[in-house]
Order: sequence, then C-alpha cells, then structure tokens
Amino acid sequence: MSKKLQGKVALVTGATRGIGKGIAVGLGEAGTTIYITGRTLEPTENDDSIGGSLKETQIAVEKAGGVCIPVQVDHSNDEEIRQLFERIQDEKKGQLDILVNNVYAGVKALGNAYGKPFWESEPTFWDACNHVGLRSHYLASVYAARMMTQRQQGLICTISSWGAMSYIFSVPYGVGKTACDRLAADMAIELKQHHVTSLSIWPGIVGTEHITRFAQQQSQEPSKSSLGADKSSFSGDNYNWETPLLTGRAIAALASDPQIIKRTGKVQIVAEIAKKYGLVDEKGNRPVSLRSLRFVLPMAVSKLKEYSWLIPDLNLPWFLLLLTVLPSPKIKT
Repeated sequence: MSKKLQGKVALVTGATRGIGKGIAVGLGEAGTTIYITGRTLEPTENDDSIGGSLKETQIAVEKAGGVCIPVQVDHSNDEEIRQLFERIQDEKKGQLDILVNNVYAGVKALGNAYGKPFWESEPTFWDACNHVGLRSHYLASVYAARMMTQRQQGLICTISSWGAMSYIFSVPYGVGKTACDRLAADMAIELKQHHVTSLSIWPGIVGTEHITRFAQQQSQEPSKSSLGADKSSFSGDNYNWETPLLTGRAIAALASDPQIIKRTGKVQIVAEIAKKYGLVDEKGNRPVSLRSLRFVLPMAVSKLKEYSWLIPDLNLPWFLLLLTVLPSPKIKT
C-alpha cells in the first residue's frame, strides 16, 4: 500500500476489535501514526468473551506499516477523554489530522433487547445505545476541532449506518445513527471555513466478531433477522459481507484526497468509496453497495446469488431500497 498519509496523526476510538481495528490497520497501511483507544489493553483468556485488545490492534497496525499508540480509555468518563486529547496535544505539538469516531458500547444491550418493542426495555436502554456512541462522538469532536481549527486542516469521520434511515435493531439505535449523520452534517457547516472536513461513514454488513456471533445465533432462530430479510441471507452464506479493513482503506483513501472538503457534511458509503478509488479488502474482494442492484435482487430472490456477477452494479435511489431490502422486522410481543 502507498504511504500517502506518512507524517499524519490519527485517532481511532474504540479500536480493540471489529471496524475500529480494521480502520486502524487501514490507516496504518497508509503510513499514519495512530492513537487507538479502548477499555481492554492486554489480551484476555476468557472463552466467553468476543476478545480483542489494544495491544493486539497495535501489533496488527505496526505489521501493516503504521505507528500505533494504544491508550486505555473508558469513553463514558469525560475526564479520561479530556486527558487523551491533552496527551495528543502535548506529544504531537497540537497535530491531529484525522479523528475517527467509532467507539460504541451498545452491542450487548442491543442483543438483550432484540425482538422486543422499546417499551419493554428499561429507559436506560437509550443510554446504553447512545452514551458511549453518539455522545462520545460529540465530545471527541469538540476536542479534535479545537486542535484542527488551529491548524486550519483536518478530517473527522463519524461511523454510522443505514440504520439512520431504516429501522434496524431498535428505536434507540436508529435515532442514534440518524443523529450521527446530523452531527457530521452540522459540524461540517461550522468547520468548513476552517478547512476541516466532517463526514458520516456507512459501512455495509461487516463481518465483525459481534456480527458473526449474532448471525450464528440468528441462524438457529425461526424468526427473521434484524435486517428484515430472510435469516439465511444474513446468517447463512454471508452474502456481500465486508471485512473491517475495507472501511479502514476507504477512510485512508478519503484522507488522501486533496479535494475531500468538497464532500464535507455528506454520507459516504464504504462500498461506493471502494469502487471510486479502486479499493479491495484483504481477500481481494470489493462488495457492492447495499443499494446496488447486484445486492438488492439476490437479497430479494436468493437463487440469484450464484448469478450475481451477471447483475449490473447500478445504485438504486434510496427510496426504492427502503421498499425492497430493509422492511421493518417482526417484533416479538
């Protein structure tokens, strides 16, 4: 990979595993010096846990060619976040070129509440989904913007999902992702005059450790999955799944684009970024966008999956996608 980001400094929050780890590795390939955060510093031996640690991500980033600085941070603690940015300020003399707002602590709560209407969960379900998530993104963006505006450059990427426009998982989840998109868009308005870009990033169906486990659990259930499609399309053959590294390579490509400010405030879909910049994942694959005809038709008619390569990779308008791929799932009452 080209070292187009050599000399740049990045911060990726929530990078012990999953998309955050993939983003850190993707930026590492481009030569970035990356601060990564998470609650788990060293690998654990708990067989019941998903696993993942800052040290493991550090090894992967350095193997990819980057410099990685792990910082143990609980993003529910405002003081720890303040100290994190103070450290970057001191160690890098105020340089922070890229912030990736990725940290999220709501996965367990989403799993526990899956299939229930919102009123059957405790009101604290909202905080479980949006405190270490939406609120953390805002707080990190405040501190990052103070550094970036001083240098009149920078990129803030906020990880969101298509749950911002169609029901997935739960009410708090969807509202939180919609707010992430609005956060990115409104920050862009105030940051543009300072030459700082703010983007919302939508990965597709990413085969993270959590999603893989969830898919395995859903394959044993007779009901439909939370994607609204037949469970076999989500948990069976992993059709059109992305790997976490693809998101990392997409963000690295965006950060390397000298005209990135022209995209500020907009949603960027990982598969579409990959297509634009000619990116593939570590397996050499380039999944199509969730609104591509090549994805929509096989999801609607599973027998078409083996012939998907014959279907044009044409993006449908979003309103048509809502009518076909992402109907609301059944709620257990």
